[in-house]
Amino acid sequence: MASAQPPQPPRIARPDMPGDFPEHIAIIMDGNGRWARRRKLPRVMGHRQGIDSVREVTTECARMGVKSLTLYAFSVENWSRPEEETGTLMGLLERFMVKERQTLEDNAVRLRCIGRLDDLPAGALAELRRTEDMTADNQGMVLRLALSYGSRAELADACRGLARDVAAGKLRAEEIGDETLRDYLYDPDTPDPDLLIRTAGEMRLSNFLLWQVSYTELFVTDKCWPDFRRVELLDALRQYSGRQRRFGGLVSEADQGPDLAARGEREQRASG
Repeated sequence: MASAQPPQPPRIARPDMPGDFPEHIAIIMDGNGRWARRRKLPRVMGHRQGIDSVREVTTECARMGVKSLTLYAFSVENWSRPEEETGTLMGLLERFMVKERQTLEDNAVRLRCIGRLDDLPAGALAELRRTEDMTADNQGMVLRLALSYGSRAELADACRGLARDVAAGKLRAEEIGDETLRDYLYDPDTPDPDLLIRTAGEMRLSNFLLWQVSYTELFVTDKCWPDFRRVELLDALRQYSGRQRRFGGLVSEADQGPDLAARGEREQRASG
């Protein structure tokens, strides 16, 4: 009897884009509390509504062929919030891990989590690990949830691991290069994001993937996370597609497309 094939993602046509399509999207999901406050609702209602955005954005990205999606779900700094709120958030996380398993399976999504995960309550951590195991063989997009995550904490943890290997003679200091540290990050397989989206209009990185986003394209929207859905995602993708990524280098006119190249020729003739 043939073994069951691992789930394959259902695909929809990618939207028509003028340029590149991002393989890895990272999102700072901000504004749940503001969304609730503007509606005179308890903050927890914003977090609950935000789960619907997680479901829709994850599904859309998986079906359009995005390879990786990393969501900033809970930072190490968030533990300083009132215990009632953090307890509610951990309860929502535990229920999410159970309720959304079928959505992940239906879209062949693999779940991975990054952060100081041992800080999570035992129940939430157990359901998280169970969902990771259940989706491990899926062949579609990787969904990474950053939980109890902080980039400075990740870098400090990575440096400790690297220092231990140097002290143990597994690595010489002279062998450490630009990419060496990647092997000691929470998930070394995480590619650098092509596009970082931040909701709720804040113009900061908030200690998220600081090492990985060195050349990532940024997109900031005033929409709070509970209002960020397919339309807003497509807007971010179109803006990304229209940009030229240089990675510190130069782009020739030929690489900038026929319109810009033709404009350069016209300007040269006019000046000549």
